[in-house]
Amino acid sequence: MDVSLWLVPLGYVSGSIPFGLLIAKASKGVDVREIGSGNIGATNVLRAAGKGAAALALALDMLKGWAPVALGRMVGASDVQVAGVALAAFLGHLYPVFLRFRGGKGVATFLGVLLALLPKVAFLVVGVWLFVAAVFRYSSLAALVAAAASPLLVWLLDGRRSFVALAVVLSGFILIRHRENMRRLLAGEERRIGQRLQGVVADLPGSDRLAS
Repeated sequence: MDVSLWLVPLGYVSGSIPFGLLIAKASKGVDVREIGSGNIGATNVLRAAGKGAAALALALDMLKGWAPVALGRMVGASDVQVAGVALAAFLGHLYPVFLRFRGGKGVATFLGVLLALLPKVAFLVVGVWLFVAAVFRYSSLAALVAAAASPLLVWLLDGRRSFVALAVVLSGFILIRHRENMRRLLAGEERRIGQRLQGVVADLPGSDRLAS
């Protein structure tokens, strides 16, 4: 049996698991879709449920990108098949079947995919993210720059067409999903890393313990 016949749907289902939403509900009893940006990713979980919950959401969102791709490589799938599995996992996070196809922005899942495919590229992408975030204090800007840099890094350090094409497609989706962030950045309205939500955080259960 062609491995893509079961790996691709498995990747999509893996990517569809809304870890950020589940963790925020379990730890603080809040729905991240109704707070801040409304995104189910780790950055919004940080605002809604604190650092520990955000770290766990980040790790699990990365895992759901890493696991199906690593499995594909383990069973000997071709580069094109592995790229298809990676795309399926990524799209699962963006358009999860469990949330009526309204998901996150894909940064952590993309990083998990890169870790399974090309660890050196993944670490460089993380380095770009950390540098931009440290200098400018905008998570969204760091994600945009890191995503934009990833196809070039894949091309320079690996060069396989299927993986370069995958990086182009995934980074393109990330840029599109951050279009509202880009608008707010240009308008000077984007929240910085660690900035407390006005009028929302104070109403959350355990808000006195949330990260500022």
